[in-house]
Amino acid sequence: MSMHNEPARVLVVDDDPTVAEVVTGYLARAGFSVEHAADGAAALARAERARPDLVVLDLMLPGLDGLEVCRRLRETGPVPVVMLTARGDEEDRIAGLELGADDYVTKPFSPRELVLRVESVLRRSRGRDAATIPQARPVLRGGGLTVDTGTRRASKNGLELALTLREFDLLAHFLRHPGRAHGREELMREVWGWDFGDLSTVTVHVRRLRAKIEDDPAQPCFIQTVWGLGYRFDAPSGPGEAE
Repeated sequence: MSMHNEPARVLVVDDDPTVAEVVTGYLARAGFSVEHAADGAAALARAERARPDLVVLDLMLPGLDGLEVCRRLRETGPVPVVMLTARGDEEDRIAGLELGADDYVTKPFSPRELVLRVESVLRRSRGRDAATIPQARPVLRGGGLTVDTGTRRASKNGLELALTLREFDLLAHFLRHPGRAHGREELMREVWGWDFGDLSTVTVHVRRLRAKIEDDPAQPCFIQTVWGLGYRFDAPSGPGEAE
């Protein structure tokens, strides 16, 4: 289902014609405007002509692989990416998450699951989920960090942070709950909206977020590891405040 009056534009990048046909068919029936590219070069050319609202990207592509396509897409500006990965290719999946991919689905997958993941990512990228979260506040602050959930912009000591979709959501969640310990399963449920999944997704995004907000990621002062559980967010100058 479209999130706005205009249908969201989704670019599907997959060299397998059968998979591409099934995926594009399901997404089109769900109300999206769908384009297909069979390789990385074609995908980048299409994205340059008309930037998609979201890219469904197979990591195993001829020529430019999916990781390189993701890297080049991100160089030109933020765009949500849902990766398609082969089951067991954890190294590639983590590499994709490190590059800022927002979600992934492992093959073989249910096309309906993919549609749900695409809808979830688009909702968050367009700021729709905040309205459904009772404790959501427009501007969150703590320790020199500021997160504006309305404009989806974040800064540290007045300098804007270049956060991906999930990094932004993760930081906002931490700022809403300063001083509280969060299990990785809880973060996956509350931030990603998943009831199950690969917990390495959370680990990778915490590592990426630390690299962007900590003065020394190796000795974090904001995101503390709670051994045996997960993470705790400490705001050195006091708890997050809202405008």
